[in-house]
Formats: sequence, C-alpha cells, structure tokens
Amino acid sequence: MANNNIGPKRLVVGAHYGLKDWLAQRMTGILMVIYTVTLLVSFLTGSNFSYEGWAGLFAQQWFKLFSAVTLFGLFYHAWVGVRDIWMDYVKPVGLRLTLQIATIFWLIACAFYAVQILWSV
Repeated sequence: MANNNIGPKRLVVGAHYGLKDWLAQRMTGILMVIYTVTLLVSFLTGSNFSYEGWAGLFAQQWFKLFSAVTLFGLFYHAWVGVRDIWMDYVKPVGLRLTLQIATIFWLIACAFYAVQILWSV
C-alpha cells in the first residue's frame, strides 16, 4: 500500500511560520505607520527646524523609547521578509543557512547601532 501523503492523514512538515509571522508583519507595519505619522505631526507642528529642534525631540525619553521599539519592529519585519525570500528562492541548504545567519548578524548589528545613536542624543 502506497503512502501518497494526500488526505487527512498526510504528513505536514515545515517551520509553520505562516499566521504568526503574517500577523507580526502586519503589527510591525502598523507600528511603523503610527511612528511615521507621529514624526510627521511633530515636524509639521514644530517651529524649530534646526538640528537643535530635532535633537530636542529625540532627547525626550518617551520619543527615544518609541523610536527604539519602532526600530526593533522594523528589524523584525525585515527579518521575516528576508527570511522568506531566502527560504523561497535559495534552494541549497548550506547557502540559505549562511545567508540567514548573515542576515541575523546584520540586523543585530543595526539594532545595537540604532540604540547607540538614540541614546547618544
């Protein structure tokens, strides 16, 4: 008797990223839109369009935290998207794993650099 993996008893394998990561990308996308609108409103209602004005905005603790959370959301959003590209289009497992590890290291380095910039203001 042949096992053709069709029907209710089929063997389902894979990472099962689907819904969780789809939802995570939507939530991080919404977070980035809210941050962009907040930044735009701050820009349009502000009167000091100099470096000091922007530094004053980013010197506020709540704005630093909001920026950091948004950047971490951006990095996770990017990870999900790039990981899916690697999984869909890079078939050799070793190359795909190397690219995924390089992507993780790059995004972690970007996160550390972003925090350093935010808290240096």
